Amino acid sequence: MWEESFDTETEVGGEPDYSPVSWREYFDQMEDVSVGTADSRDVFRIYKAGSAGPVLVLLHGGGHSALSWAVFTKAIASRVTCRVLAIDLRGHGETLVHQSDDFSTQTMSSDIANVIGVCYGEAPPPIVLIGHGVGGAIAVHTASNMLLPTTVGLVAIDVVEGSATEALHRIQNFLKGRPKSFKSLDHGIEWSVRSGQIRNLESARVSMVGQIKRCEVEEADAVEEASPASDVVVEGNKELSDQSHVNDKESAASEVSLSEGQSVYMWRINLSKSEKYWNGWFRGTSNLFLACNLPKLLLLAGIDKLDRELSIGQMQGKFMMQVLPPCGHAVQEDKPEKVADAVASFLLRHKFAEAIKETRSTNSFTR
Repeated sequence: MWEESFDTETEVGGEPDYSPVSWREYFDQMEDVSVGTADSRDVFRIYKAGSAGPVLVLLHGGGHSALSWAVFTKAIASRVTCRVLAIDLRGHGETLVHQSDDFSTQTMSSDIANVIGVCYGEAPPPIVLIGHGVGGAIAVHTASNMLLPTTVGLVAIDVVEGSATEALHRIQNFLKGRPKSFKSLDHGIEWSVRSGQIRNLESARVSMVGQIKRCEVEEADAVEEASPASDVVVEGNKELSDQSHVNDKESAASEVSLSEGQSVYMWRINLSKSEKYWNGWFRGTSNLFLACNLPKLLLLAGIDKLDRELSIGQMQGKFMMQVLPPCGHAVQEDKPEKVADAVASFLLRHKFAEAIKETRSTNSFTR
């Protein structure tokens, strides 16, 4: 179970330490990047690390933030020379946009191109797009539309069109099973680990900061009146559905009455309102992924997620694939070292980056 993933460094007196950890432990800098015209500027929160090598553009999953890549960033930086740019997608984390309810693939893909343009100008360094869940779908759309001409590689993490579209009808029920609020950030971190949303305590301590925010009682009351359902989503899959009975119990234990204190912590984003975009995120992504004329890597939490198109493409050697050890949907958070191993091997195999030190080779890639 997830308790096995607790790092001894995150325990205090034998008990897990659920206190938050700063992004500064994992990234070199944080910036707010303005894009758009003077009359309509959007501000995207980004986190950077490294100063040489290809740029790994990291796109998080639904309901998460760029901080979900924190532990992975530290791990990949110890393996290969590269730069990391992790972005809070629109509506997520600390990013602020004018049309916060526009989650179309076209708009979100354009966001990525706009941010890269501001950061690196018209001639960016070689880029490897890496996305998890919804972020993986956006990475595929960005690559297939050639919005970033210097893109050299594409990595999709636990995003398969078939299994994702099959799970869409269960997501609203999954949302309703989540607690609406927490009495402290520590309690939110504890819930995320005990519920199985994030099975790695180290990652939960830094990434939950990007998922929930402090609200005054009056603000929280207004949010709850406008949205009685829970306000976060992690892309649905069978495991999350099977976990619902655990979530119900954990929700009851974690949730706090708004009258108990002066402030509470609530989800930063209400993705339940983006339902009309869910199908568009994933529909057609398998064929788009296969058609991208780039070296590609697919990382999965389980082999059972492959749909027909990807199964055929994998047998034809159109992309590299690796199934990681048992973990939840938040793959790069649950197993950051394993994901870093796989990505480092991919970068080295295609000579996109140079090894910093001997990188453990992996023979588990299948062509």
